[in-house]
Amino acid sequence: MSLNKAMLIGNVGKDPEVRYLEQNSPNSAKVASFTLATTERFRDRNGETRENTEWHNVVAWRSNADVVEKFVKKGTQLYVEGRIRSRSWDGQDGTKHYITEIVADTIQLLGNRRDNPGADAAASQPSYAPQPQVSTAPQPQPYSPIAQPAPAAKPAVVSEGPDDDLPF
Repeated sequence: MSLNKAMLIGNVGKDPEVRYLEQNSPNSAKVASFTLATTERFRDRNGETRENTEWHNVVAWRSNADVVEKFVKKGTQLYVEGRIRSRSWDGQDGTKHYITEIVADTIQLLGNRRDNPGADAAASQPSYAPQPQVSTAPQPQPYSPIAQPAPAAKPAVVSEGPDDDLPF
């Protein structure tokens, strides 16, 4: 068994870069990439507060890339959940390049609307229509003047001894 999961809460370092894999295809996959800063605060031996900031490369595909394109800007606070992926490629000058990135499965905007720079774009664009709620609970029936059958009576419970005969 194995597990590859990353969960991050941080702020976007720069505006996301959004690309399409095939320029002339209407069904082309969209990909968004951006950096996310996570900061750890702690006290050192002298009692002074220290900060350690890590920068993470995040990649979002398809519908997550749509959300990033519409709502995420530099400074946006996000929750990102995904998988860690390392890859390499040869540059034009022949050098080998390496990168470790988070492939986002879940992206959630955090913070207040006024604290979130991406909220300005969200306010100027139409919001998503609310999705209908699907309920499996029985729905109430409308009143009908026709007599309904009475619910079946519950059988009487017969006790065969004192009520306090439980072993504990």
